[in-house]
Amino acid sequence: MKIVDLQRKLDSFSTHWDPKIVAELNGQQVKLAKLSGAFVWHRHEDEDELFLVLRGTLRMELRDRVLTLEPGEMVVIPRGVEHRPVAEEEVHVLLFEPASTLNTGNVRSERTVERPDRI
Repeated sequence: MKIVDLQRKLDSFSTHWDPKIVAELNGQQVKLAKLSGAFVWHRHEDEDELFLVLRGTLRMELRDRVLTLEPGEMVVIPRGVEHRPVAEEEVHVLLFEPASTLNTGNVRSERTVERPDRI
């Protein structure tokens, strides 16, 4: 057991759309990511995804509506729901998802991270 300093971990990288693993529990991973701009439309067939905004404003686009998340707010995107995170300015998020979750879900692109780094 050890304490994880989320701010120190966030300060250790500057890349966008490049999730970093900071902890694991029960087959789930806790990841930190910095977001900027629009991501790809995608869905996760078998995994739910939790987004917790730590800094900035995250716009989560869904096919039928848009959710706007501020610091301290979170949303769970259920498996199978197509979504696209958008960050007009840099956003810091904590993600909680099964270890099998690929960041781009059912889409392969230059933003796909096959094996996130552990920090």
